[in-house]
Amino acid sequence: MKDKIQSLLEEIKAFKAENNEQLEKFRIRLLSKKGVITGLFTEFKNVPKEHRKEFGRVLNELKNKAQEKVNFLRDELEDVKTADKSDKDLTLPVDFIELGTLHPLSIVRNKIIDIFTRIGFTVAEGPEIEDDFHNFTALNFPEEHPARDMQDTFFIEKDPDIALRTHTSSVQVRAMETTKPPIREIYPGRVFRNEAISARAHCIFHQIEGLYIDKNVSFADLKQTLFYFAKEFFGENTKTRFRPSYFPFTEPSAEMDISCNICGGKGCNICKYVGWVEILGCGMVDPNVLENCRIDSKKYTGFAFGMGIERITMLKYRIEDIRLFFENDLRFLKQFKSAF
Repeated sequence: MKDKIQSLLEEIKAFKAENNEQLEKFRIRLLSKKGVITGLFTEFKNVPKEHRKEFGRVLNELKNKAQEKVNFLRDELEDVKTADKSDKDLTLPVDFIELGTLHPLSIVRNKIIDIFTRIGFTVAEGPEIEDDFHNFTALNFPEEHPARDMQDTFFIEKDPDIALRTHTSSVQVRAMETTKPPIREIYPGRVFRNEAISARAHCIFHQIEGLYIDKNVSFADLKQTLFYFAKEFFGENTKTRFRPSYFPFTEPSAEMDISCNICGGKGCNICKYVGWVEILGCGMVDPNVLENCRIDSKKYTGFAFGMGIERITMLKYRIEDIRLFFENDLRFLKQFKSAF
């Protein structure tokens, strides 16, 4: 029996097939219901009990090697057939692998990062799950601020409060805690807010925030930095304006608008016929924030800004529904193959 199995193993190893007919005869002789290997399995009952385990292992190995050889030769013959057919018929189409593309949010994120890195900003990231101090307290949020309420924030734990970060400003706090000024960084990342999903809002979105802290940093530095960004991203003819606003972590604070890039400032339904669209919030870092992060507010000043990547992308490509970014519809995503 042992010699017969060894002989079959050598036969399997040496066998070659020139066509499918020869291969099929080989398969039937060894592996069919009345094949040689199947016949060996019927003799299993005659094997002494103490040798059955080893005999079964050897038979299974023999059967697997025969099946592997059949599969290998079948694939080999198919490859030869395909190659011969391709050589004879030059009109056959080639195998086409469609190239993918970056998601529109990734395209815009990379473009924004590229613009700010040209003027000396570096990129830093931080955790998406934050404690109360880094997400609220250090940024001068009062205890009664609505953002601390369960209506606006996804809390994971209470006492102490642990939440999904509501902005990437928490990474600014971590940078100020661990880095000695000057600091010139941008902070891209995903953030979470408990909002009803609609065409204009989503519970998950992406931000890029920026921070510059050094001696003698002024609001003029902030304006020129953002003016440069607007020109580089939206075009040389873009106009900007700043409107007074309020944020707990900056003072003075402002909203930045650009001239509508769709109507050129003349007025349309996108800009609500005012000729301007808001793109970000900004301001000078509040001295309390600097002191909370152990930076001497009498020695250093700084500015901060933040923008939603979805909002910038919607303005850039005239997209009217934020939900499209999260639905993975290939008909939508394929439109951005040639972007930037």
